[in-house]
Amino acid sequence: MDKTIRTLERARSADGTLIAYERRGDGPPLVLVGGALATAASDAPLAELLSARFTVLTYDRRGRGGSGDRAAYAVEREIEDLAAVIDAAGGAARVHGTASGGALALRAAAAGVPIAHLSVYEPPYDPAVRPGHAPGPHRARTRELIAGGRPGDAVALYLARTGTPDHLVAWMRRSPAWPGLEAVAHTLPYDDAVTGDGSVPVRLLRGVPVRVMVADGGASPAAVREAARLVAEALPRGRHRTLTGQTHEVSPHVLAPVLETFFTP
Repeated sequence: MDKTIRTLERARSADGTLIAYERRGDGPPLVLVGGALATAASDAPLAELLSARFTVLTYDRRGRGGSGDRAAYAVEREIEDLAAVIDAAGGAARVHGTASGGALALRAAAAGVPIAHLSVYEPPYDPAVRPGHAPGPHRARTRELIAGGRPGDAVALYLARTGTPDHLVAWMRRSPAWPGLEAVAHTLPYDDAVTGDGSVPVRLLRGVPVRVMVADGGASPAAVREAARLVAEALPRGRHRTLTGQTHEVSPHVLAPVLETFFTP
């Protein structure tokens, strides 16, 4: 019998927005922060594996799933959302963020949110982009597609620019998961805002005071792995870890024991 404790709850962010989260397990608190198009459900398999050692909180980022939203978006509001979930976890927590969720968690740590230790997997920076570089046209095009009522095309554009082959995007459009992706497509500009101009934010990273593990997949593109290495080097207490044979779609069964080791005192 599954004895994992699960409760659906909501935390109130600083601007009054309610952020939905799910709690599993019993132990030191650990918050999982999803990337672009992800919801709390996306992190459920990893949360289940970690719940034997930790109280794991997965949450719907602003504008997704059961969480609320406001008309005017700012990255600072998402930092406050994470702070509210951490407060609900007990006032301080370990945090793991995937992709843009990792970028958000790094921003939160630099802003003084009470993160005990932090792990990020493949934060979506481009080592070839120099600070201050103007973002590519895909960002404006994403906003145009969303404003024009074409969320599916916005998702397809995002998938294409992150390296998903055209034939796989076409297959995904026919899959049962596609409506769920369309439902959160309007939050893609939020993830663009979180990653800034796309360059490795060295100045911000130097202000992160906590111990951080930056992980990547050994089968991921070279630029992704280089970005992870540069992030780790810029952090005062950073370390870099490559997971052999993994890609951006990392296996929860591979990642969970790595996180358990890192987050266990």
